Amino acid sequence: MSYEDRDQYGMYVDNGHKGPGPELMGADTLIGDHVHNLKNEHLGEIKEIMLDMRTGKIAYAVMAYGGVLTIGEKLFAVPWEALTLDTVNKRFTLNIDKERIEAAPGFDKDDWPDMANQTWASQVHSYYGTDAGASQRANR
Repeated sequence: MSYEDRDQYGMYVDNGHKGPGPELMGADTLIGDHVHNLKNEHLGEIKEIMLDMRTGKIAYAVMAYGGVLTIGEKLFAVPWEALTLDTVNKRFTLNIDKERIEAAPGFDKDDWPDMANQTWASQVHSYYGTDAGASQRANR
C-alpha cells in the first residue's frame, strides 16, 4: 500500500504543486511504505519516523527487513537524508546494496538503541554515508 492509498484526508490531491511529489506529507501515510535500492531490490518497510524533539526535524526512519509477520525481523535506523521519495512507484529509495543492508547495524523491537546518543548517531550516519554534522547544522 502506498502513501496515496493511506491518504485519508485528501492531502495528496494534485493542486498544481511544483515539486516531484507532495511538498508536505503526513507521517502516518509514510509508515508502511516500501524501501527499494537503485537495483529495484526490496530492502524493507518504514515502521516508524523518529522526530528530534529539540529541533522539530525528522532524525531517522525506522526500517524493518526480513522476518515473517514481524517474527525475526530486524530494525534499522536509517538517516532521513539517506532516503529519497520515489513518486513514480510511491515508495522510498535507499542507495545501498542489499548485502550491505543485510549486514547493517540493527536492533530488535525489544532492544531499541539510544537514538539521542551522538556516538551512535555518528556511527549510523557513517554507515549510510550521510553527514551527521550537516544534519545537526540544518536542524538548528
